[in-house]
Amino acid sequence: LLACAVLTLFHHDAFDMVRIWWTSSTYGHCLFIPLLIGWLVQMRLPVLRALEPQTWGLGLVWLGGGVFVWLLGEAASLGVLRHAGLILMLQGVVAASLGPQLTRALLFPLFYAFFVVPVGSEMEPALQLLTAKMAMELLGLVGIPAHIEGVFITTPTSYFKVAEACSGAKFVVAMAAYGVLVCNVCFRSWLRRAVFLVFALVACVLANGLRAFATIY
Repeated sequence: LLACAVLTLFHHDAFDMVRIWWTSSTYGHCLFIPLLIGWLVQMRLPVLRALEPQTWGLGLVWLGGGVFVWLLGEAASLGVLRHAGLILMLQGVVAASLGPQLTRALLFPLFYAFFVVPVGSEMEPALQLLTAKMAMELLGLVGIPAHIEGVFITTPTSYFKVAEACSGAKFVVAMAAYGVLVCNVCFRSWLRRAVFLVFALVACVLANGLRAFATIY
């Protein structure tokens, strides 16, 4: 009921997030994350059933922190802060309603909820440049003469631009969400989790550079 009250009060931001998930190919994977959170909670049911829910005053502080972040986003007209504030508020509702023990048991599903916030497209300019440079290196390896100016690549026969859609940002954003999920579900060692996540993200960037090169080739 408290979660429904929060979503009702901030329904404009909730609908705005869902609209972005539905209309932007960069954030299409976010449509699955609420289902994944439900699955993560279901995996923890045997542990959760053994714990007794209780109200927790510090959860209200968590909730208040979400309100503060939302107010910052409203003052700065930043949708990403309003969306993050909404998620923090919902997390605070869970903490205040269920208590510290259950919150600790649900810590990863609560953290994973941040991946529904549409953020990451800001990486596009940097990834465009990186993709263009990787394509240039690979063109040099196969002996194709080329000239680069920013994200524009000129070959003897054609002229190319590494556009925003070719930056690979959508791959990196989606892989970050699914990579973190795999790290939690499949590994216990923090070292293995870190190695796997770094490998997954680097593989995304390299594969996108290879894709750009193959298009030019």
